[in-house]
Amino acid sequence: MKIAISAAETSGDLVASSLVSALKLYRPDCEIEGLAGDKMAAAGCKRLWHTDQLNVMGLSEVLKKLPTILRLRRSIIQYFSSNRPDVFIGVDSPDFNFKIERKLKKNGVKTVHFVSPSVWAWRANRIHKIKKSADLMLCLFPFEVDFYRTHQQKAIFVGHPLAEKLKPRKKHTPNKQVLLMPGSREAEIKTLLPELLSAAKLMHKKDPEIQFSLSLANEHLKDWVEDKIQGLDIILSSDDSHEKIKNSDLVIVASGTATLEVALLAVPMVVVYKLSKVSYQIVKPLLNTKNISLPNKILGKDIVPELLQNDVNAQNIFEKAMKLIESDNTRLVKELEKIHGLLNQKASVKSAEAIIEFLNG
Repeated sequence: MKIAISAAETSGDLVASSLVSALKLYRPDCEIEGLAGDKMAAAGCKRLWHTDQLNVMGLSEVLKKLPTILRLRRSIIQYFSSNRPDVFIGVDSPDFNFKIERKLKKNGVKTVHFVSPSVWAWRANRIHKIKKSADLMLCLFPFEVDFYRTHQQKAIFVGHPLAEKLKPRKKHTPNKQVLLMPGSREAEIKTLLPELLSAAKLMHKKDPEIQFSLSLANEHLKDWVEDKIQGLDIILSSDDSHEKIKNSDLVIVASGTATLEVALLAVPMVVVYKLSKVSYQIVKPLLNTKNISLPNKILGKDIVPELLQNDVNAQNIFEKAMKLIESDNTRLVKELEKIHGLLNQKASVKSAEAIIEFLNG
């Protein structure tokens, strides 16, 4: 069995490495090759191109590297058109991988996409591109399958790899620790942090025993953040969010994957998200979901408080946060614990089974 695979980012390399291991376990004789990072190579994937060639952040960097990116994509299409695999698996990075899938599918190659783009949240019209690209979609969330079924796209829920790493904490002793998580991208950090810091001041004024930490996804903006929190009693760190979340009474977090990490650890949270006025006016007509946070979307009800756009201000954050700090959150925690149960499906193994069954079908 010949399997082609493409993971265009570091996060994709991590998810795909577990999938490569699971495929090798089920079919030790299979050959897996393609665009891979170090973790995929260590798991047994033959690397024809390195993920580092594409691992870029920020619009200006993407534009600078665009000719290289397009050249690489053409090379992948040409190679797998000549050396036809039994299946091509695109891992996340839809803007990069869908084009490859579409071309190969036209040439009669079976195609699978692992990690659905957020079509359920915005730009639902992307479904037309997806149907032309992927024979099978492997979904991390159960509600995604419902969306695909309504559009007659074959999709399977496999669970989320994060649920295998993170599980609800046990026997937490309240400690009045509050964690601020302002996001991973420069624009969201610069937009959200001033409001989070103002809210922290209001909270400290109301209850001087509250202690604050701030966890950054990376050190990219550490100096800028350090400058902003000068004079405030806030412990700043980076790349240690899971430990920080576990030890907190409350997390005030930017909407995104971080909300799922907080939910899997079953910690109360306030979710915030704010775009620039121009960006929001562009995005608003394309939104097709009531909830902005993954915990509420997964559970299908309003469990954690959300603040979006104009509602993201210090006073509102302060009020939502203090309400949680001063409440018995037993019911909220029990609801969040359900998320771990829903998503802990041994995603890599289930994905490998689904791919092999799809090929044998």
